[in-house]
Amino acid sequence: MGVTLAIDAMGGDHGSKVTVPAAVQYLQQHPEDTIILVGLEVEIQAELQVLNVSQSSRLMVHHATEVVGMDESPQLALRNKKQSSMRLAINLVKEAQAGACVSAGNTGALMATARYVLKTLPGIDRPAIASFLPTVKGEVCMLDLGANVDCNAEHLLQFALMGSTLVSAVDHIDNPSVGLLNIGSEDIKGNEVVKQAAKLLQESDLNFYGNVEGNDIFKGITHVVVCDGFVGNVALKTTEGLAQMLGSFLREEFNRNVFTKAMAAIAMPVLKAFKHRVDHRRYNGASFLGLRGIVVKSHGSADIYAFRCAIERAAEEVRGGMLQHISEHVEKWHLARQPKEVA
Repeated sequence: MGVTLAIDAMGGDHGSKVTVPAAVQYLQQHPEDTIILVGLEVEIQAELQVLNVSQSSRLMVHHATEVVGMDESPQLALRNKKQSSMRLAINLVKEAQAGACVSAGNTGALMATARYVLKTLPGIDRPAIASFLPTVKGEVCMLDLGANVDCNAEHLLQFALMGSTLVSAVDHIDNPSVGLLNIGSEDIKGNEVVKQAAKLLQESDLNFYGNVEGNDIFKGITHVVVCDGFVGNVALKTTEGLAQMLGSFLREEFNRNVFTKAMAAIAMPVLKAFKHRVDHRRYNGASFLGLRGIVVKSHGSADIYAFRCAIERAAEEVRGGMLQHISEHVEKWHLARQPKEVA
């Protein structure tokens, strides 16, 4: 099934120099899909010319007159940049001209704009940012990763519901397991919000595993890990920093002298395989869950390969019917929680 994706071509640290080539490469691998590049037409056309690619029914350009800066206030962007590439790409999703929007732009502005334009699904109080991380057993979906710094127990329950549905829709896993990130596995550990959330999760119809600690995330113990946005963002950035440090250590040790360089040459196949497994670019693309439309946020510093992975993530969510699954699951959940009428 072919899908149509709206790409904010101007977002990110590198703008159209990354987004346009990534979109072209994606279409080469997915000839059944369609991409709408939204942004300054002159710049987009210049990049297409460099790539020797022309517009077609599968690769269209939607002109935007404004661009949201990476350090721009979300409130000002929402109020003053109504013709920005970010806003118009999200509008295409609202108008059903595209199944999803992908942007590497300002996270705060993207969330504020998406929430204003698309609105949240019935029964969802706050959207959450979810992303997939590598584990020894495959990958884990973690949320929230920064959208909500302060959360109550009900919010964490909603995050668990949306994360579980995302994994079912994208990875086709029935009844995925959910873990609640805590400072210990015991029920008595954690603050009051986490304790209350654990109780709500135990009473829900979700496959609740229980509390998981930070060192459990990458063991693949659960399919979903739930936490508030403050904890999730710190954990994510710590993970990225650790991966970069380990890579730096390996390069330093293998370049220490002529003997270690020779060992590096011998070990090159293993090193390449290791690099591929821990390459954070493969997991680029965070989903804004809880909205009435699919929005995927790419890392602002993403290169062409990483941004293409974000596009692929968005397409998987559209093809998997993620939005419909979340809506149905949330509605079913709310109906189940309503008090039974006494005859």
